[in-house]
Amino acid sequence: MEKKSFTFDEIKLKMVNYCIYQDRCHAEVEQKMKEFLLIDEAKEEIILYLLKENYLNEERFTRSYIRGKFYIKHWGRAKIRIHLKQKQISEKLISKCFDEIDEDDYEKTIRRIYEDYYSKQSGLKEYQRKSKTIKYLMSRGFEYEKINDTFD
Repeated sequence: MEKKSFTFDEIKLKMVNYCIYQDRCHAEVEQKMKEFLLIDEAKEEIILYLLKENYLNEERFTRSYIRGKFYIKHWGRAKIRIHLKQKQISEKLISKCFDEIDEDDYEKTIRRIYEDYYSKQSGLKEYQRKSKTIKYLMSRGFEYEKINDTFD
């Protein structure tokens, strides 16, 4: 199948629409631009344009990613941090943006997931139910210390 070729302005418009649809990080935009077989200067020019016009904003992306993954998917900080690192977001920016998660909400979420999962574990001894539930919470990205603090 033959790839359709686009002009520079068409590609630029496609990238603007890509960024408008949903907040994006640099890595996602660069990955998307690989489809268009652009020379490096053209890629840089498009990225500079997206940054200048505020279509591409790493901090805004990081903040909305953290809010979405915590408040909608109920992921813990550890899992969110790992996924942001895979998107090549700096550790400094990740740490700065974690203020998007309210501490009370974080503890309530741990408590709610714990109670929900714990109640579904039947036919096990008490310590098995508890350890299984803690493992489950950790797999969701919640920190062991935070889980323990919530139930002390």
